[in-house]
Amino acid sequence: MAHGHLSNVKAETVKASGLLIGTLMGGMLVVASFVVGLPSVSQILFQTELTTGITGRATSQYSEILALAGALLLGMPLVWHAIQGLIHGHAHMEELVALAVMAAIALGEYQEAGIVAFFMVISNLIETRTALGARASIESLLRLTPDKALRLSSAGTEELVDANMLQKGDVIRVKPGDNIPADGEVVSGESTVNQANITGESLPVDKGVNDEVFSGTENVTGAMDVRVTKAGKDTTLGKVQDLILDAERTRIPLMRLIDKYAGWYAPTICMLAAVVWFFAEDKTDGVHKAITMLIIACPCALVLATPTAMVAALSCAARLGILIKNVVQLEYARTLTAVIFDKTGTLTTGKLSVSQMKPAPNVEGADLLFAAASVEQMSKHPVALAVVDVAKRAKIDLDSPKEFAEVSGRGVTGTIAGDTVLVGRSQWLADQGADMSIMNDPAYAEPEGVSLLYVVRDKKCLGWIGLEDRTREEARSAIDELRKMKIHNLSMVTGDRWSVAHRVGAEMGCTEVQAEVLPEEKLKLVDDLKQRGHRVAVVGDGVNDAPMLAASDLGIAMGAAGSDVAINSASVALMNNDLSRLPFMIRLSRATARTVTQNIIFGVIFIIVMMALAVGGQLTPITAAAAHTIATAFVIFNSARLVRFGEEKEPEAAAYITPMSIQPATAA
Repeated sequence: MAHGHLSNVKAETVKASGLLIGTLMGGMLVVASFVVGLPSVSQILFQTELTTGITGRATSQYSEILALAGALLLGMPLVWHAIQGLIHGHAHMEELVALAVMAAIALGEYQEAGIVAFFMVISNLIETRTALGARASIESLLRLTPDKALRLSSAGTEELVDANMLQKGDVIRVKPGDNIPADGEVVSGESTVNQANITGESLPVDKGVNDEVFSGTENVTGAMDVRVTKAGKDTTLGKVQDLILDAERTRIPLMRLIDKYAGWYAPTICMLAAVVWFFAEDKTDGVHKAITMLIIACPCALVLATPTAMVAALSCAARLGILIKNVVQLEYARTLTAVIFDKTGTLTTGKLSVSQMKPAPNVEGADLLFAAASVEQMSKHPVALAVVDVAKRAKIDLDSPKEFAEVSGRGVTGTIAGDTVLVGRSQWLADQGADMSIMNDPAYAEPEGVSLLYVVRDKKCLGWIGLEDRTREEARSAIDELRKMKIHNLSMVTGDRWSVAHRVGAEMGCTEVQAEVLPEEKLKLVDDLKQRGHRVAVVGDGVNDAPMLAASDLGIAMGAAGSDVAINSASVALMNNDLSRLPFMIRLSRATARTVTQNIIFGVIFIIVMMALAVGGQLTPITAAAAHTIATAFVIFNSARLVRFGEEKEPEAAAYITPMSIQPATAA
């Protein structure tokens, strides 16, 4: 897809350049026709050979020839494009301008036809150039991945290979200043990586052994050896490219509505122009009025009102690490009335740490930790990672479990040295036949705000392990900002204990808290809010929350960089864990709606007022063409303001706005 897109951009750029050259040549011919028609010029050209009468006729002939050549050169692209649209059944609205230019030529008004065509082609070039700007910004994103990579052989020697030849498992060396050619994990070395083009983070991130790095990001300081996990279109950058391209092609309902009635617009305008010409006392004047109406009625400003704003907003969002799969989702964001947050990894850091352990009587702490970590090492859940980490720091040698199984939302099980070990919730363990009676002792009561993980070996409870998760610093301010934006229903849902949920919910200021729920039970809260008339957004990590994300009106996956599940399960992917992106996206959605409304109102008023002036004879075809070009430029530049939205208003703009990988973008 990427290569095809690049070739299309190049072809369209060449086509636009050719059209620009032809436009300039045609414009020079029309200007030359005026210059030749000037009396002083005609005297200089013909004073030695011709009489005054002959000079006037010759001057007129030369002027008309130049004007006709210019009008044909300028008008043919418009006529050809209109014919192609009719053949393929697409109403581009340019049929009106093509009719106007052909009518002016038929009446012998070559200079008028040339000037009108010049302004209209210039207007089209502005639209095309702006659209190419959007596509060129995507091309620059595609080019972030280098063409070459330093692959290490089994002997440790470097070999320069094409980046598209890299495969999973290859080890590559990335030197300072190089862009990383594939997603991977650092196996040796330390460095600082600028990954703003993926996550939108304003500051470079330190990377060390076992840290994840992304294709297309810039290695700033040290050298690293990276084991490739994803290459080519499977990388995070490849998925980002696909998302941007797909979003650019989607159309919101208003755009489809305009397309639906476009086929009726041109015949209606032609009928009105014919009526004005038929009832005009002076038929010549009536023809000029009809031509002016055809020119001014070409609704470029109206047609561009929505897509220019939408693509500019998509560019702004992508620059900040907010990837919107469909422009319809951007429209939904402004109407949200309720937001549901998953706790772990969303409102909290998701990086649990073991803070307490309570072994059962006659059980050593090392035995408790050994049993739990040996089984948990097969899981990627944040709880498991925390338990394994503390076991490694305690230098406990772990066994590899057999018959490992993970039960979503409940716990894990495996066999160690012939004994069945279960790690998870107390109720689930009791349901499995474990003896949990020791936990009734007040000495083993659950501490407030701590998540407990119970460990059972051979149906005997060995004790519990307590874990804590810190809340995100920016989460509370983001929730407060959402509340100021009139989104008052802010709920938190988690599978964690009620004591932990109450603590986090109170810190965040959530209006509703649901705890100890399974993934499938989270759907009930979404359905309940929908039935109460809310438009619901769900914010989660995209891994355990996929059903809830899919069921919401707007699913938002946080920390999506490197996560296929997150990118695929949600409507919007926040490439980093900065929750402040959420209120920013809603403000951007509302600003986009305002811009679209402004563009549409301007386009409608422009056509109505100018049509009235044309019927009244106060507008000529030339002034109509010039006004049309100005109106088109107004809509484009009004929409382009969205690319820098928020920069001048937000005190934290420096944190929001990062070096752009997406430039000002609008589309015809």
